[in-house]
Amino acid sequence: MSVPLQVTFRDMEPSPAIESAIREKVAKLGQYYSRIQRCRVMVECPHKHHKTGAEYHIRIDVTVPGSELVVAHQGGGEPGHGDVYVALRDAFRAARRELQEYVGRLRDQVKRGDMV
Repeated sequence: MSVPLQVTFRDMEPSPAIESAIREKVAKLGQYYSRIQRCRVMVECPHKHHKTGAEYHIRIDVTVPGSELVVAHQGGGEPGHGDVYVALRDAFRAARRELQEYVGRLRDQVKRGDMV
């Protein structure tokens, strides 16, 4: 299943390579929950420091039935976040965890509903 995807770049030039990497990661999210309705990803490079380099901020909005999961991942001085691919990896790991928790809550509701 293909998830409708919107990719936005802020304070940086759009990159087909980065967008391709994002598409792959969104497809993997679909393996954890097949009912994703939409996904929006924003890649931002707000600061361009001469000594420490750029630090990327990633925001992922995943729309699922009845809810929207939001992951706003900022480097926060973490090593490697001067590399957009490392920042994407960490942001999508956080999005995967959020999605897994959401699915777990759904399963728990179904279990409790069956017992009553």
